[in-house]
Amino acid sequence: MIIRDKRIKVEGFCEDDSLIAEEGKPVYNDALFFDLEHYIYRVPICLGVFGCCYYEEKERELRITQYMIENEMDSFEILDMARDYFEDMRIKKEKSHIVTFSGNNDFTVIRHLFKKYGIDFSIDDEFRHLDLQRQYEKEKKAGIGLKALEKVFEIDRGEELISGSTLAKTFSKLIKDEEYIHRIPRQKIEKILAYNEQDIVSLFLIYVNWNKLNYMYKVPLKAEPEMETETEA
Repeated sequence: MIIRDKRIKVEGFCEDDSLIAEEGKPVYNDALFFDLEHYIYRVPICLGVFGCCYYEEKERELRITQYMIENEMDSFEILDMARDYFEDMRIKKEKSHIVTFSGNNDFTVIRHLFKKYGIDFSIDDEFRHLDLQRQYEKEKKAGIGLKALEKVFEIDRGEELISGSTLAKTFSKLIKDEEYIHRIPRQKIEKILAYNEQDIVSLFLIYVNWNKLNYMYKVPLKAEPEMETETEA
């Protein structure tokens, strides 16, 4: 299992620009920003990458956690670790919301796999779900993808995009061949993790600048890496 914890400084946003949740206030301090990369063949097979982050107000930084499978044996462990992460965030950090983009797909996958492996945890019972894609469609009466919305907010990924089919093929090889992790280029692993990381960082940046959608001009947004630690197990 590849386990990565990272911190990214985020400054310069204003609470007044943040999306107002059903509670009548912004919830970025109470939320997890969540995205999965997964492998589905007719039914969900495995989580390839679990990615989540939250905002630490005192330090003004995002705390990012990612888990990536290396082989079939990790298929259960990544789910077990995801459950532990959610429980810690709910109890120790008192997080109450999960922010996603088109999150029903990810929720369907993780619900199916939790049930398959007998993991007793319900995201729906523990967190309120706020889907930015649905919110955009509700407000603008039009559909949009995450990459297109990033362009609206001038969020520069600075990297080549990865297709869903490429991710699926990679995770398929990882769970079918336990030696594949030793042959896959390290650059490819870094690219997959960077892709997932940008997804969840973008969710935060879009959330806290949501009301700028109504401005007649665009404001550049940046998130510069400050500190990173990584372990592999």
